Amino acid sequence: MSAARRFSSKTFAALSVRNFRLYFIGQLISVSGTWMQSVAQGWLVLQITGSSVDLGFAVALQYVPILLLGSYGGLVADRHEKRRILYFTQSSAGILALVLGVMVTTHHVTVGLVYGLAFLLGLVNLFDVPARQAFVQEMVGRDLIANAVSLNSVLMNAGRVIGPGIAAGFIAVVGTAVCFYANSVSYLAVLLALVLMRASEFVPMKTVVREKGQLRLGLKYVFKTPLLRNVILAVAVVGTFAFNFTVTLPLLAHTTFHQKTAAQYGLLMGAMGIGAIFGGLFVAHRSRPTPKLLALVSVGFGLFMTLVAFAPSVTWAEIALIPTGAFSIAFISTANATLQLNSSQQMRGRVMSLHGTAFLGTTPIGAPLMGLIIAASNPRVGIFVGAALTLMTGLWLVTVMKQNVRSTQALQALRPSAASAP
Repeated sequence: MSAARRFSSKTFAALSVRNFRLYFIGQLISVSGTWMQSVAQGWLVLQITGSSVDLGFAVALQYVPILLLGSYGGLVADRHEKRRILYFTQSSAGILALVLGVMVTTHHVTVGLVYGLAFLLGLVNLFDVPARQAFVQEMVGRDLIANAVSLNSVLMNAGRVIGPGIAAGFIAVVGTAVCFYANSVSYLAVLLALVLMRASEFVPMKTVVREKGQLRLGLKYVFKTPLLRNVILAVAVVGTFAFNFTVTLPLLAHTTFHQKTAAQYGLLMGAMGIGAIFGGLFVAHRSRPTPKLLALVSVGFGLFMTLVAFAPSVTWAEIALIPTGAFSIAFISTANATLQLNSSQQMRGRVMSLHGTAFLGTTPIGAPLMGLIIAASNPRVGIFVGAALTLMTGLWLVTVMKQNVRSTQALQALRPSAASAP
């Protein structure tokens, strides 16, 4: 077998599983629609209010339910069949996108309505996110979970490349409403994929019987497992301050580089998405994620975000966003796979819901905070704050790993003497 074929077979191994292949295709279409809506919604809020703070709140409200009730969403995923949950959540998200499109078309849209629909979508994502993440292992099994998670990240960012470019064109020619209609229709691809899956090919997963104290038990489990605890803390910091690109990039285009149309914003998002595809493929090719890899990509993420913050022109910002996207997705994919591989089957939904809370649920804090920072300074400062804290998180992970190695070596040194003691 040639080197190219070996690379391809290893990198795309999870796509050999029929159910995951269907899921991958359906999600690629749906995620493209999601990014179309994200671009259109951000631009719509700026058109209505022109305020960075309002834009931050519009983004934040979509994640308030995950922040407040994220563990409950994970518990529901542990208790029930994941595919059934996804039927409900994907249908609901499609209806909400349709409503927003109709409101824009009929000229009844207000920033308050955008806030309300964003919050309702957050309620849907409360159950959708942990169910989707836990469903991956049910499709591919434990051996392919790291590869499948990374490929899932690749498709998320392929959508980031496709969606914003199409959205920018639609907004320029026919307005924002078409983006919301397209997103609504795109959910049908996921629903069709779920229908076509073969239940007999799923990896059997145990569901959790309803009992008192299960949410508290999940929190205790993560807190007492150092690897899980450290990864979730790292994701929380980076998720709060770095992953606010739906706030920072439209403001960078609109305020810093004085772009008056959505086209340049779409190009910025597209550049980041291209880099993210390469980052996802790199992680997919690796056989197993490691804490060392997570620390290294966090440092790289912070460094390249710093270059974006100080880019002298929009062209240089686009160039810097390519490696930024690669390191960003490598970070979140490595963290996701590490948590799934190192958590028990009965706790996986709750662990992944805490991951969702750390990554997405922190947005109600990070997005308005970033909007306030930018309002008091400028978009460059906002991006640099996220970059600096991401870099510090990577250095903290390196320090924690060294301490763990020293502790392990000390324990191993004590064992011989303990064995020889009378």
